[in-house]
Amino acid sequence: MIFTVPQASWYHCNRYSADRACEHCGGVVRHEPWCIMRNPRVLYSYQVIADPAQLTLHDQLILHALGVAWSACAGACTRK
Repeated sequence: MIFTVPQASWYHCNRYSADRACEHCGGVVRHEPWCIMRNPRVLYSYQVIADPAQLTLHDQLILHALGVAWSACAGACTRK
């Protein structure tokens, strides 16, 4: 007796696919070490770029001492 398995069931059991990949690192099975979903320092850096208000006082003081003006852009950002 030979059992045949419908072709659709082969794909049904595959739970990993490209559409389920992480949008930051592209990991399907696990996140990369540098992914914001896994590394809190990388997540902090990502949040600071997106919203300068997330910058800690410590980091603000360091940037100020280096002469860096870290602020949000209003509209189109340009280099000065």
